[in-house]
Amino acid sequence: MISIVLISSAIGLELWNIYALLSSSNIPSYLNPIFWIERFAIGIHLVEGVIAAFYAPSRKKMPIKYGTYTFFVGTVGLLELFDLHKSEV
Repeated sequence: MISIVLISSAIGLELWNIYALLSSSNIPSYLNPIFWIERFAIGIHLVEGVIAAFYAPSRKKMPIKYGTYTFFVGTVGLLELFDLHKSEV
């Protein structure tokens, strides 16, 4: 649940940043490290989501649905996907 809130917040921050750039608004410079951290997190979650979507059909899962789920929960989604004990049941 925390991961979903944090990734959703990171998306919101990035949308705010894009809006500020388009409207020529100023964002406080002390937020720059936070923007870099959220971009890194979104990038990693995106890679995990793509991996999950690619391997989901081999585990009899829907690719888009499982890729989206993994994007929001992160590594937990990949661990669930590749858990051999769960996939055998």
